[in-house]
Amino acid sequence: MSDVVTTNTNILGGTPVFTGTRVPVESLFDYLKRGRSIPYFLEQFPTVSQKQVEELLDDAKTKTLSQRVTP
Repeated sequence: MSDVVTTNTNILGGTPVFTGTRVPVESLFDYLKRGRSIPYFLEQFPTVSQKQVEELLDDAKTKTLSQRVTP
């Protein structure tokens, strides 16, 4: 994963967070799962940037699609 996510045992016990924040990455996925928009998430967590969210989603997309089975 890119440098968008940090894990450190001194920050939320090692929970993956957006780098430079104490916002768990899982929070973004929870918001999206509940039908909330990215702009709404960013309003709730102003220490997270749009660029960080986009990079995280791009990383997740790349990892997911790289697991495709080719016929």
